[in-house]
Amino acid sequence: MCGSVDCLVVDNARDSFWGPDFEQLSAVDPEIAGVVLGELDRLRSGLQLIASENLTSPAVLAALGSTLTNKYAEGYPGRRYYGGCAEVDRAEEIGIARAKELFGAEHANLQPHSGANANLAAYAALVQPGDTVLAMELPHGGHLTHGSRVNFSGKWFHTVGYTVRRDTELIDYDEVRDLALAHRPKMIICGATAYPRLIDFARFRAVADEVGAYLMVDAAHFAGLVAGGVIPSPVPYADVVCLTTHKVLRGPRGGMILCRESLAARIDKAVFPFTQGGPLMHAVAAKAVALREAAQPEYRAYAAQVVANARALAAGLAAEGMRPVSGGTDTHLALVDLREVGVSGADAEARCDAVGITLNKNAIPYDPQPPAVASGIRVGTPSVTTQGMREGQMRQVASLIARAVRTDPANPGGADRLAGIAGEVAELVAAFPAYAR
Repeated sequence: MCGSVDCLVVDNARDSFWGPDFEQLSAVDPEIAGVVLGELDRLRSGLQLIASENLTSPAVLAALGSTLTNKYAEGYPGRRYYGGCAEVDRAEEIGIARAKELFGAEHANLQPHSGANANLAAYAALVQPGDTVLAMELPHGGHLTHGSRVNFSGKWFHTVGYTVRRDTELIDYDEVRDLALAHRPKMIICGATAYPRLIDFARFRAVADEVGAYLMVDAAHFAGLVAGGVIPSPVPYADVVCLTTHKVLRGPRGGMILCRESLAARIDKAVFPFTQGGPLMHAVAAKAVALREAAQPEYRAYAAQVVANARALAAGLAAEGMRPVSGGTDTHLALVDLREVGVSGADAEARCDAVGITLNKNAIPYDPQPPAVASGIRVGTPSVTTQGMREGQMRQVASLIARAVRTDPANPGGADRLAGIAGEVAELVAAFPAYAR
């Protein structure tokens, strides 16, 4: 029998916990209650293939819906600007310790509200407005915060972009070095939102050292795979690693920063007070829960299955005549070139949506189409793997995607064919329900 305070809390939880009550929500605001139920029905009735999404656990949701949301806690544990922070201090300290252990990092900051906020804080800590930053170009798989002209990173900094090779569609490391030598950036960023292959962090580190630049790794998409031990970690090579907690990591929506101890004070000050005020303590606690889940053996098996499923899905799409960019994937996502199919990414997204398959249009390298149209789609396997699907189901999913993409609802019989595919999607997901009743 456990006699600790923590065990006592767990034993008394049913009587003392004050958390989400759907009946109250329904009574107070039936419109928003309807939205919540509608979204739950969407998750349960379709295939969720957005690479940046997942299905977080009931434990994480419980922390998110807790009374920790009430607490203002500007500052850091033991150094707050408000009283009454003993419990939220515990939550943040637990989360920091778990992040450092899970990723082998010297320092961790769990307060960023998002991945973009984490990236903004990294910029603020490492470079000054007007400095040169070398990062992957957005059309080649980069992110808005890597130098897009519509983002702070492109307005406040001089950004030079590197690309992927036309022949292999892999990062051109020779170009990275040449650009670094020519422009002498203060910071180099590696990491992407639509690059399906492993990144050679050691090569980026060597280039950064050669020109005296900081190396920032944006690990938002693949941090969960690092936590699961299925791809190499950037932590030994990077000065700063920024990530999100809601993708493969399967936590709440939010960001996190890992860094060397020598940069800890600068990173913390860049998060608070420079780019944010009070942290969202319910989200910080939920991040801690997700980090505990990611440290379990079951999570390592999950991460390995995510990659296996992504490879099976990419291979299945290739067999259907839909070319995976770079020939496949090493991660949780695949980028698919639809030009040979003769369907735009926007049309493919709409047709898949009509049958209950949620994915997104995406530019491919050297895309002749504008981003709003795009020549490709991006698919990811975190959510369907959480639901228990494996390689066999991925081959079935590939067939469903291919048939939906090739079915024009404006053609005779097209709408009926899409309705038939929708029925097959519903039958598949019914066997692997999200948030089973």
